[in-house]
Amino acid sequence: MAAYLIAGVDEVGRGCLAGPVVAVALILPPDFTHPLLRDSKSLRPAQRTHLAALLWEAALGIGIGMRGPRYIDTHNILQATLAAMQEAIENLPLAPNLVRVDGPHLPVCSYPIQACIRGDAQYPEIAAASIVAKVLRDQLMIRLAAQYPPYQWHKNKGYPTQAHWVAIQKYGPSPLHRYTFLRKGPLLL
Repeated sequence: MAAYLIAGVDEVGRGCLAGPVVAVALILPPDFTHPLLRDSKSLRPAQRTHLAALLWEAALGIGIGMRGPRYIDTHNILQATLAAMQEAIENLPLAPNLVRVDGPHLPVCSYPIQACIRGDAQYPEIAAASIVAKVLRDQLMIRLAAQYPPYQWHKNKGYPTQAHWVAIQKYGPSPLHRYTFLRKGPLLL
C-alpha cells in the first residue's frame, strides 16, 4: 500500500526590504523525526543549516517557488507569497495526498489543501519547509551581498535593520529593493 504523502508549505522573506519571497513545499517520509524539527525562527543559524542539509537528503520531494521584488511591488506581498507557494507545490516531483500550508491564506492548488495557523509549530512537514526555505533565502542574500555590499545583506538578509535603512538613505535603493516597502519605512522614499 502506498504511503499517505503530506506536503508542508511555508515561506520566508515577507517582511524584508530587499530580495525575493521564497516558498518551499516539502514531503517528509512518514516516519521522519528529528529533535530540532520546529519553526526555523526558533533555531540558531548553525542548527538550521545542519538540519536543512539533513532534510534535503531525507525528503521524498522538495519544490521551490520564488517571487522577486518587482513582482512584489506590482502585485503586493500576499499575492507574491501565494504565487511562490503555488509554484513550490507545482514543482514537487511527486503528488501529495494533502498539502498543509502555514498561515490562513491558501494558494491555488490541485491537491487537497489545508490552512494551518502556526502550522510550523504543529506539523513537522511545515517546520521542515520553513527550515529549508529560510536557509535557501539566507544563502541567496549572502551571495547577493557581494554585489551590493553597502546594504550588508550578509548580516541582515534584507530585513529592515537600522544599518540597512542607513545604507538605503546614503546610497539609495538597489534594484533588488522592494520600492513599495521603502515608502512605508522611516525614509518614506
